[in-house]
Amino acid sequence: MTSLARRSILALSVLALSFGGLSLEAQAQAAAKKELVIGGTAGSNIDQLKAGIVPILEKKGYKVKLVEFNDYVQPNLALAQGSLDANFFQHLVYLKKFAADQKLDIVELVQGPIAPLGVYSTQRKTLAEAREGDRFTLPNDPSNLARALVLLEQNKLVTLKAGIDPIRATEKDIAENPRKLRFIPLEAAQLPRSLGDTEYAIINGNFAISSGLKLTEAVALEKTPDHYLNVVAVKRADKDAPWARDLVEAYRSKDFQSVVDSKFQGYAKPTFLQ
Repeated sequence: MTSLARRSILALSVLALSFGGLSLEAQAQAAAKKELVIGGTAGSNIDQLKAGIVPILEKKGYKVKLVEFNDYVQPNLALAQGSLDANFFQHLVYLKKFAADQKLDIVELVQGPIAPLGVYSTQRKTLAEAREGDRFTLPNDPSNLARALVLLEQNKLVTLKAGIDPIRATEKDIAENPRKLRFIPLEAAQLPRSLGDTEYAIINGNFAISSGLKLTEAVALEKTPDHYLNVVAVKRADKDAPWARDLVEAYRSKDFQSVVDSKFQGYAKPTFLQ
């Protein structure tokens, strides 16, 4: 072997060791990560993090910063851009659609409780009192709009077309609306403010609670299916990180279950918290 060939092999070996060292260093940094930034929307979602999850993570040696949001767009963008390590505010249907639409590589980590979607009114005491032409405000994002329409169908106010996918239902999929109800889609955070202007408002639980409403004040609450339970979202690359596993353990812990049972009664919960 020539001297030049030996020098080339040596240079490649040093380069490989150098990159390997960086990789090992990066792995070590990931394993040693003890500062987390977690986002959540105002109301029940950020409250669950404060009361139930942060204390558990702190006992594990983590320092946790919470970031509160007032919409359903920024938490996922912040996660994808790296200013959050995780977020907790959305159900899986919304996460999948948002990630696909925005081309974001973010995924579900673990399920958690959600305050049910509810119908609220200051002008009617029940849904049975709905009159012809009554106005309903409801979430304008596709996944929660579909969820609201299914809730109305469950309460026999509208009938959706046979054979449609209920998680993708739109106003065009209403087959029967005998009371000629009028639907006004709004950004979810704005729905509580519409109560005084319309007969009914269909409000996401976290924004209902953050506005001072109580679940017990709803004229109707959904029976929340599993695919509408909240999820913790992370970047795909972080899904198996040690801190992510600790976050999963926190949600599945008896300590968190006790907090949910005592402070978040009436919430829909995954099986492991029941």
